[in-house]
Amino acid sequence: MPTKKLSDIYTSVLDLVPILEGKTAADAFKSTVDLARHAEQWGYRRYWMAEHHNMAGIASSATVVLIGHVAGATSKIRVGSGGIMLPNHAPLVVAEQFGTLATLYPGRIDLGLGRAPGTDQLTAHALRRDLRGSVDEFPQNVVELKNYLGPVDPTARVRAVPGEGVYVPFWILGSSTFGAQLAGILGMPYAFASHFAPSHLHAALQVYKDSFQPVGELKEPYAMACVNVIAADSDEEAKYLSTTLYQSFLNVVRGTGKPMQPPVKSMDGLWDASERYAVQQMLRYSFIGSAATVKEELQSFLTETGVDEIMIGCNVYDHAARLRSYELVSDFFKKSE
Repeated sequence: MPTKKLSDIYTSVLDLVPILEGKTAADAFKSTVDLARHAEQWGYRRYWMAEHHNMAGIASSATVVLIGHVAGATSKIRVGSGGIMLPNHAPLVVAEQFGTLATLYPGRIDLGLGRAPGTDQLTAHALRRDLRGSVDEFPQNVVELKNYLGPVDPTARVRAVPGEGVYVPFWILGSSTFGAQLAGILGMPYAFASHFAPSHLHAALQVYKDSFQPVGELKEPYAMACVNVIAADSDEEAKYLSTTLYQSFLNVVRGTGKPMQPPVKSMDGLWDASERYAVQQMLRYSFIGSAATVKEELQSFLTETGVDEIMIGCNVYDHAARLRSYELVSDFFKKSE
């Protein structure tokens, strides 16, 4: 099989809707809309936001509301969840929400599903009130949700209105082989979180391909990988901007919640050797540099993995620099129609 080129595949945007140091959630929402409009103009395929809770630097907790806001502010880019953390929600509620979104914005909504809570255990309890809806029930909940969003069944005792008969593409998201196997068995597209959990990427992609069954609309496996990219007009500028990304993941390692921090001249003195190692392991699939540098590294990643689509997260403090990064990268990939 010939090697895929970047220009053969689509690329998409993952936006965590960061709250910047010294800014507010309202500022984050304005930046998200602006980025989404530019991403649409530059030919990105999808614009996904992820469900996180109790995090001072992330404003995407009400993910469904933001999906509607972004879809309403754009005209053709697909907007979706990367993802909805299903253990936090009743499947019927998710079906009604996404049935509503897909009715308002037909052909433009994606539903990505994850089985983690997207937060700490105490907050997970606050979200659900009890923990009986555990991650172990994720496969059954996915099937239940698919049934709610399936063909219209007037005889069903419980129906999603709106939702039934509305085609909403499902994705399974994962950072291990569990989600990969489930996506394969259910014949669903699969997205891997290699932007923060790189260690199982290759195993998960192989499990997904080996277990794939064309039981639905999708006739062949379709895999997407998410990576971190910071592109700038020079390698030096990109490396400077990347210190915001490193600080964000250092906070993850330490379990400290802070708004997104501005870049610094050096990370020396901000982390110790073990913290640096932990952050660098999590950020293995981070491509930082000039357009030429990033293009070469992304092509190597595509050759190595053979994925069908690449999703890009860009943790950059300055909004103009973040836009510039996505603009530079958009030139490498196939444009969405």
